[in-house]
Amino acid sequence: MKKLNHTVLFLILATQVLSAQSTESLKIRKQTQQNAKVIIREFTDFLKIPNVAANPISLRENANFIMGMMTNKGINNVQLLEGKTEDTTPAVYGEVLVPGAKQTLIFYAHYDGQPVNPAQWDKKLTPFTPQLFTASLDKNGTSIPFPQDGKYNGEWRIYARGASDDKAGVDAILNAYDAIKKSGLKPTYNLKFFFEGEEEEGSTHLDAILEKNAKLLTSDLWIICDGPVHQSGKKQLYLGVRGDTNLDLTVYASKRPLHSGHYGNWAPNPAMMLAELLASMKEDDGRVSIKGFYDDVIPLSPSEKAALLEVPSVDAQMKTELGMGNPEMKDISLSEAINLPSLNINGIQSGNVGKMASNQIPTTATAVLDLRLVLGNDWKRQQQKVIDHIKGQGYFVTTNDPTDQERATYPKIIKIIANPNGINAQRTSMDLPIIKKVIAAVKATTNDQVVLQPTMGGSLPLYLFEKYLKANTISVPIANHDNNQHAENENIRLQNLFDGIETMGSLMLLK
Repeated sequence: MKKLNHTVLFLILATQVLSAQSTESLKIRKQTQQNAKVIIREFTDFLKIPNVAANPISLRENANFIMGMMTNKGINNVQLLEGKTEDTTPAVYGEVLVPGAKQTLIFYAHYDGQPVNPAQWDKKLTPFTPQLFTASLDKNGTSIPFPQDGKYNGEWRIYARGASDDKAGVDAILNAYDAIKKSGLKPTYNLKFFFEGEEEEGSTHLDAILEKNAKLLTSDLWIICDGPVHQSGKKQLYLGVRGDTNLDLTVYASKRPLHSGHYGNWAPNPAMMLAELLASMKEDDGRVSIKGFYDDVIPLSPSEKAALLEVPSVDAQMKTELGMGNPEMKDISLSEAINLPSLNINGIQSGNVGKMASNQIPTTATAVLDLRLVLGNDWKRQQQKVIDHIKGQGYFVTTNDPTDQERATYPKIIKIIANPNGINAQRTSMDLPIIKKVIAAVKATTNDQVVLQPTMGGSLPLYLFEKYLKANTISVPIANHDNNQHAENENIRLQNLFDGIETMGSLMLLK
């Protein structure tokens, strides 16, 4: 009976929070609608600044632009947080300390982006010249000018690198606070803002920034604004993220390319050797066959398993949308699949194809493996499992191009370069009281189901917040699922951006 009373009390309190925040959410929505012209103009100015992670000069320009946005919106103590040296890309920090507040929320997004190959983008697009379209390109959207009256259709899309990943996150967070301030609403939590500039390069110096600024970054919860909403269009929350690491493989055969007629059936073909090696890493049912690959996975908790059962199935939708046949792992859903470690071939290359193809046996074949990790996996240990498997297939493993002596000694040679900057997975308990408040706050912004996911398919360095700050995190994505992040024709659906502002605003008003 006591347990039942506690459950009823929680439902009553949740309903009260929902009702109160729904009114506040509507005020934020109204402010966003009234200020759409200014919001979009500032956002497109932001998108014009190149943000490729490998270019530190342009990233500094992005950081300075964000500092200006924060200052203009009345955020205090705006500063750059450097790593151990000032020649690395900084994080941008600011805060709003609320008198009497006993708890603190930190809002995170990143401002760096993936590399671009303009030749791969639609011929109507230039990656760092944001353009407005009436719909997505694959639905025959047409280019239109940005309206002078500030009236925007939520189905319109802005195309540009960083539009969804993750400048939309930065923009939504800052405009959410601006809308709160202009609406006369009062946060009860201290609010802190942290925008990283190295996420797409593995957050190389984030550990140093967190360790150096641990006192400044004390909080009760980090709210991570990155990634897409559910494929159904419903808002979703992620309690964790996968880890990630990579391996570069190069298989060697003859020292020079050979005529396939003169030497075929005699000279080893590195492309075939690599194909056979890669095929040995997976079973026909899609499961990784490498010894111990799943052994250290920490199982989902009962509440996480229950949440997973409530996730709407989008498997049929995505198969149609992607023009795909059977999924790789045929006996589990997409939501279940992302809660397992994975092995993916990011790319494979040997010789030439198409018009450049020639009748030759190439000298090498290369592949890049992407290992996604879940809670319990260690990135270095997972790399070693793969390396041990390759050795078990009869390969001599080196980290350099083979010498003539090695070529004469070993019939199967592979160079393996293990990425030294992997990240581990992280997951926050669904049962924490502050997590329940976050769920209620997001529910207050929508009449639809809010999808709760134990783990995001993608990776973020959230384990570092846990390691250096003992912090809890939750991810609240806002981008449309078909945003083409990391690829050509990246875009943000405007309703996702506007809804994101409302969601972030509701979270800033946690009770």
